[in-house]
Amino acid sequence: MTEPAQLALQFEHRPALSGEDFLIAAGNREAVAWLDRWPEWPAPALVIHGPAGCGKTHLVQVFLARTAAAALTAAAVRDGEPARLLGDAPACALDDAEALAGGDAEEPLLHLYNTAAETGRRVLLTGRAPPARWPVRLPDLRSRLNAAAVAAIGPPDDALIAAVLVKQFADRQLQVDDGVVAYAVSRMERSFAAARRLVAAVDAAALAQRRDVTVPLVREVLAALDG
Repeated sequence: MTEPAQLALQFEHRPALSGEDFLIAAGNREAVAWLDRWPEWPAPALVIHGPAGCGKTHLVQVFLARTAAAALTAAAVRDGEPARLLGDAPACALDDAEALAGGDAEEPLLHLYNTAAETGRRVLLTGRAPPARWPVRLPDLRSRLNAAAVAAIGPPDDALIAAVLVKQFADRQLQVDDGVVAYAVSRMERSFAAARRLVAAVDAAALAQRRDVTVPLVREVLAALDG
């Protein structure tokens, strides 16, 4: 077994609705621990924040798979009735809730929070910044967010990106060696989305050119993606 494959096996996996596993590492362990405490959160809401590509959306998928929560969009919150949006679900999840701050959607978001709290449901929100830094104008919404549980996700480190690459290649039945993974990790963007894009592009190039996955092929694909 190659070293990257051994590395990948060191991470705990959690299933998501997409069918992809979420790999747990130091940078996201706190957020996963909070999801594991559901529904025993100290407040009706949990806010997970972190930079783009750190895995927030994937964690929302993990939460939806585990809880049968209602998956909401910003447009749905802005235009929908909270009771209808929640339905019979025990919780709801809104990815990129930070985008609703500072605009006319703050009041609908506040109503959603209040409805969930009054009916014993939980609300999972995500954003890039911690909620204390969201440009919220409504005092009542600000107080709700300040009382929410908060968990940060850091950007994935090299070991986690390597493990993600190994798993993505394995899912596509592509055999890669240590050097290929090490080369890719040292030159690619540090995000889960970038890892998925790279593996998909390498797979397509290898198939079209009838080539094995090697460092030269990965170099060409990275150059094309950068271009």
